[in-house]
Amino acid sequence: MTAELTVAIASKHVLIDTDLTGEELQTLLDLAVDVKASPAKYATALKGRHAAMLFEKPSLRTRVTFELAMKQLGGDAVFQDHKDDRIGEREPARDMARNLDRWFDVIVARTFTQDTLEELARWSSVPVVNALSGAYHPCQAMADYLTLKERFGDVRGLKVVYVGDGNNVSHSILLSGALLGVNVVFAGPTGYEPGPQIVEQASAVAAKHGATFELTTDADAAVEGAAAIYTDVWTSMGWESETQQRRLAFASYQVNERLMARARPDAIFMHCLPALRGEEVSDAVIESTQSAVFDQAENRLHAQKALLLMLLSR
Repeated sequence: MTAELTVAIASKHVLIDTDLTGEELQTLLDLAVDVKASPAKYATALKGRHAAMLFEKPSLRTRVTFELAMKQLGGDAVFQDHKDDRIGEREPARDMARNLDRWFDVIVARTFTQDTLEELARWSSVPVVNALSGAYHPCQAMADYLTLKERFGDVRGLKVVYVGDGNNVSHSILLSGALLGVNVVFAGPTGYEPGPQIVEQASAVAAKHGATFELTTDADAAVEGAAAIYTDVWTSMGWESETQQRRLAFASYQVNERLMARARPDAIFMHCLPALRGEEVSDAVIESTQSAVFDQAENRLHAQKALLLMLLSR
């Protein structure tokens, strides 16, 4: 481990954004900036360390960047595909966890349910990281706020507007933003809001960190003064049966040139990808100079390196 890295995450696992404190998340972003600028300095930081990767859902960015992060830090990763047999079906998750923690230093899991992650964490003696669940996507939010930090400097006080569905990505944008003192607004149609527990938690965390959280159905009004407009697909993995219903409900919430024009002149467009061009975002916006989507994708690597370094620095 490098001498420069002295701060570890207090929580054993990272299953939800709020498993990190605001100070820890800010430290992670600062570390990610250094890792990105000076990768050679960390090239052997995790030498001899290994990650187990259990994925129930398809992945491009998350899988590739976690595997690459471990390799570029001097360690390695082993991938297990669980698209056909979900975690806990062939053998109990608690048994899987107690096998894997004998061989690996960290377990990175992408699951349909948050319960699966929590069961792995309950029985694992090594850290478990949420690589996306049906409820949260904290690693995505880390990369997103790193991108905002690069564009605007200190993110505290920025206005970030999430337009669309109250899904796992939105939950993490709200919670991580609140931890960092970002003023977050969620704009979406009635019936597709973030979960009530998330709304309550985001409001409380934002207030604690001197920020605001707002929920609205008026996207036009919401984006006034925004530094970033964020969206995601209207139909997340697992909800495909509602695709047509959701297209109708979200038709007026597309992020297009007209909506971007209502934000700050220097506002950026953000999306976790993959995107359905012509649905939640117009092709013109995602290909515009305001689009930061590929910066976000690149920053998955650097933010996850920082996360692994802090988790494994004990």
